[in-house]
Formats: sequence, structure tokens, C-alpha cells
Amino acid sequence: MRHLLIVFSLLFFSASLVAQPIANQIREAMSSDIRTDQDKARDIYRKPDQVLTFFGLEEDMRVIEIMPFGGWYTKILGPVLREEGQLYTTQPDLGRYSDALDPTLELAGMDRVVKLDFNSRAKNSPGERMIGPGGDWDVEPVDMVLTFQNYHNLGLADRIALNEAAFNALKPGGIYGVVDHTRRHMQADEGFNRRRIDPVLAIDEIQAVGFELDGYSDVLYMADDDLTQEVGQPDVSGKSDRFVLRFRKPE
Repeated sequence: MRHLLIVFSLLFFSASLVAQPIANQIREAMSSDIRTDQDKARDIYRKPDQVLTFFGLEEDMRVIEIMPFGGWYTKILGPVLREEGQLYTTQPDLGRYSDALDPTLELAGMDRVVKLDFNSRAKNSPGERMIGPGGDWDVEPVDMVLTFQNYHNLGLADRIALNEAAFNALKPGGIYGVVDHTRRHMQADEGFNRRRIDPVLAIDEIQAVGFELDGYSDVLYMADDDLTQEVGQPDVSGKSDRFVLRFRKPE
């Protein structure tokens, strides 16, 4: 895996240089007063400027953020895309989390963010999907779909539905960006890894719906996380090892 990361780093080094202007805009949004001190304290580990430039974000893109919940990334994406682009968010109806984003959308600079109907269904049994049919958001195809630290929360049927929804929402050549907590490859489900997911498994599942793997970044690699602790434990809470995957919908 480390050899793979080195190859991708070399391939995309020049792209990172081109992305400097958008990186400056992202850093400006990161310093905004709409972000709390708690939000900003996580920047050192989440590195949103590096993650979003790796995904290829531009200020004139139309972007869907899936399951933003409280909107940590939304507070950055909204201002960056406000003038020339468009940010859409979509959130499932999950009880106390359903309205979690609303206070964020009332902040300065967030007035143009559009909420899309998630078309979710109640999960009454383990076999039912929480995520509605893919591709039925009422928007024209977008440039980018992003989801941060959500993939691990979903069962197989839901992950397939999520990936299909992202694929159908994107225009040809569009980007699907996924960030999540790393689980050791092929490790069986155990209590400590329930909020982690194998990046190789994620790649296989996302490619299965038609995406092409376009890049893998180690920007959120954390050497101190040996992948043996639950991500909420004090030693790794907020600073777990995370994979950053970029996929492209074929032209």
C-alpha cells in the first residue's frame, strides 16, 4: 500500500502546484469567523485544504456533499462555492440528526447552499436500506460528490446505494471523493473496528458501480494509529488514520 501511495504522490505532484489558487480560497474559508475554535482545532488532523485540493475542487464547481450532519466541511465548501459554484447537501431523516445541519446553514455566507431530499427509507430490519434509490436528486449532473467519514456507518446494501447515487448524480468525468477511518485489510468485524473500513474493500465496491480509481492520498496517514483502537478512544480520537480516495466517472 505504501508503494501505491508513493506512485500517486509522484503522479499528482504537478496537479497540486496548479491547485494553489483554490487552496488559498479554502484556507481563507478555514479562517472564517463562522467556524468555531473547536472546528479549527481539527484542521491539523483533517487538513481540509489538502484534501479538497487533492479532490480537485474549483470555485465554479457544482458539488453535492452527502451526509454532512453538523456541517464541519460545509462551513468550508459553502463559502468557497458561493459566488461561482453551487453546494448541495443531502441528509437522511435519522431522528435527532435530521436537522443537525440547519444551524450551520443559517450562518453568514451559507445562504446559497441548497438542501436536497435524501429520499431515505426507515431501516426497520437489517436487510432494509437507509438510502433511497440512487440518482433521483432533482438536479442537473454535478461536477463532484463528496462524503466524509460516513462510509463505515453503512451496511453493504446502503454502501451500494450510496455509490450508485453518487455515480448517477455526476456528469461524465465527475469526481467522487471518499474519506474514512482505515481498517486493516481483510480484518473481520470486531468491536474496536466497527467505525473503520478497509480501503481496498471500499475501492472494490465503488469500482463495481462503474467508477474508476483516480487517486489515493496519504495526507491523512497517521503513523501513531496502529489500527487496533476504536476511533473514539482517547489515543486516536480526532486523529485516526484515514484514507482519501478519489474516483472518476468515465467520460
